[in-house]
Amino acid sequence: MPTLDVELNGETVHDIDAPDSFVTDGPFPVVLENSGRSTHVHLHFDDDLDRVTAVDEVNHYVADEATRHVHVSTADVDEPVRGKLKIVTGYGSNTTYVDVRVDPSPETPDRSVAVDEELSAPPERTPEPPARQRAVNALDRLVQRGGVAGAVFGLVAVGVAVGVAMAVDSAVVWLAVGIALMVAFGAALLSVT
Repeated sequence: MPTLDVELNGETVHDIDAPDSFVTDGPFPVVLENSGRSTHVHLHFDDDLDRVTAVDEVNHYVADEATRHVHVSTADVDEPVRGKLKIVTGYGSNTTYVDVRVDPSPETPDRSVAVDEELSAPPERTPEPPARQRAVNALDRLVQRGGVAGAVFGLVAVGVAVGVAMAVDSAVVWLAVGIALMVAFGAALLSVT
């Protein structure tokens, strides 16, 4: 894993000594090595690099004569991405730029997908059973689910509802019977499938 080494406060206060360029093909640390008094360092990737790199924090405190490692994660790229890393110390009093290039990783898995030739052929269709066999199958599923009692109860309820509607002879009652019939029919269809 390549390391981007940056020396701070080497020659003078807030001095930044960094390489002119840096190349990586994956995540990397920026090692901030402070040779003097404590300092704050701001790291900023320009727009092109910002799309493929990530840093948890951009502002870093480095104590007197201490070293701080800043992890930079990178996204997988298909082609090299170039940009600049801006390094700022002393609250903007000194700035240095490093040309950074993120190359495709040689370990990036092949993104092509192998397709089995069987998948390219249309699926074989099973023939539909005849209507009589479908009705027998539906009735068989209804009986297996214990739906005979429910079916008998539904028929009796529909019969009573029709009888009440005929006796009362009201449009509202006929509407209610129609809705009840549709619900019963829908429930019967759902229980069979």
